[in-house]
Amino acid sequence: MAYERISDANEITARYMDRILLTERLIDSTVADTTIDFLGDTFSSPVMTPAFSHLPQYNGREMTGLEEYSSAAKALNLLNFVGMMENDLFSRIAKTGAKTVRIVKPYADNGKVRDQMQFAEEAGAWGIGMDIDHIFGPDGLDVCVGEKMDVQTSEMLGSYIESTKLPFFVKGVLSVEDAVKCADLGAKAIIVSHHHGRLPYAVPPVAILPKIKEALTDSGKDVKIIVDCGITSGADVYKCLALGADAAAVGRSMLPSLQEDGVEGISKFLTDVTGELRYVMSFTGFRKVSEIDSRCLVLPHDIV
Repeated sequence: MAYERISDANEITARYMDRILLTERLIDSTVADTTIDFLGDTFSSPVMTPAFSHLPQYNGREMTGLEEYSSAAKALNLLNFVGMMENDLFSRIAKTGAKTVRIVKPYADNGKVRDQMQFAEEAGAWGIGMDIDHIFGPDGLDVCVGEKMDVQTSEMLGSYIESTKLPFFVKGVLSVEDAVKCADLGAKAIIVSHHHGRLPYAVPPVAILPKIKEALTDSGKDVKIIVDCGITSGADVYKCLALGADAAAVGRSMLPSLQEDGVEGISKFLTDVTGELRYVMSFTGFRKVSEIDSRCLVLPHDIV
């Protein structure tokens, strides 16, 4: 798609994120604690991995990139996400021991959707979900790695949610309307995302986040909110939390560390992101993740 003006949602997101500024609250502050309780489990940080698909074996190493970052998530006690793959690879992901959410594509083959979700549950997945923002392509419905995608109705999503005992995640929510539908259908969590800018001029997830949070709070449903797209640092994670998210997933920003140094590299990257989050929390007077709110944010519309 070609446009004369800037239409790249990733650039729009980065610009918006960088215009959110921070104030300080230092007196009586202390070193912050980044641990979180999330859907009945405890994790060392609200930093989560992205639902990547099709990562190769980098630099001739034995494991795929998916297995490497899953191994790092296991070692660091972070919630792990993976995306499009066949069942044999997910079996290898499960063997890393990471607490992993498998995000299944919206295949036109409904039987494949159900098979992959059932396989994930039987293989020991921590949660399952669906990526709803990979439905449309430039010529109509999308085709991803040779697989046809299709529209997912409320009834279909509801049936997937009812079919499992695991927490169900819906990825690719970028409106209040979809967020409320997910809550009404019984999803335990949503991932607010534009999937690396699939939609030109897509609103930055952090910009729509406060409205989504308000709507879910008003609905009375306890739905967890994860944000991805443009998360490159602990400060970015902090901004997401302050605007209403429960967690944030780093994405392509972690790829150079993963490609170069595998498990060790990605472990250092994720540790550094959590370390910066702790640093910013301490500077803004928040001792626990659950206490973070927007009082230390200066938003773009507040800047004269």
